Amino acid sequence: MIQSFELTFHPASAARWPDLEELFGERGACGGCWCMFWRLPRKKFDAGKGAGNKHALKQIVRQGREPGIIAYVGSEPMGWCALAPRADYVALERSRILKPVDDQPVWSVSCLFIKKPYRRQGISSQLLQAGITFAASHGACIVEGYPVVPSMEKTPDPFLWNGLPSAYKKAGFHEVARRSPSRPIMRFHIAK
Repeated sequence: MIQSFELTFHPASAARWPDLEELFGERGACGGCWCMFWRLPRKKFDAGKGAGNKHALKQIVRQGREPGIIAYVGSEPMGWCALAPRADYVALERSRILKPVDDQPVWSVSCLFIKKPYRRQGISSQLLQAGITFAASHGACIVEGYPVVPSMEKTPDPFLWNGLPSAYKKAGFHEVARRSPSRPIMRFHIAK
């Protein structure tokens, strides 16, 4: 049964770091990632799983950068949308499937994470819409995402951290490329 939640959204900042820690928990959202999978070269990411990746993300917010937005129900942090200019995600540069569609500057959505009790409630599309607003406030013209088309087998929710195409469609994104059956590239063009 889908519930309705009154959500608020705030950029991840140094002041909100404790909320991000609470949301991600001791596992760093999934397997010690701390949302650094696309931000670091693979070797450095693997070596930093857990505490190292947590420290790397904390350094980003300490520097005054806002690596995404946090969704709240009341004062409880319950969702996360990581997004930044594509150039911030060094791992995207090595992907044949997710290589740039064209030479237009884009902001990339690298992760959607929802606290377990709130999953499967349509919150991902709300997070994406809030992400669009956030990116637009930083001058972005295009927001791009890389959702996963799940296989026929049940995929555990944490492994759908790129989101599902249906959530992107509901948020107003449209598919612009597909180099793999399971990985569309979807975009939202921000009206200026």
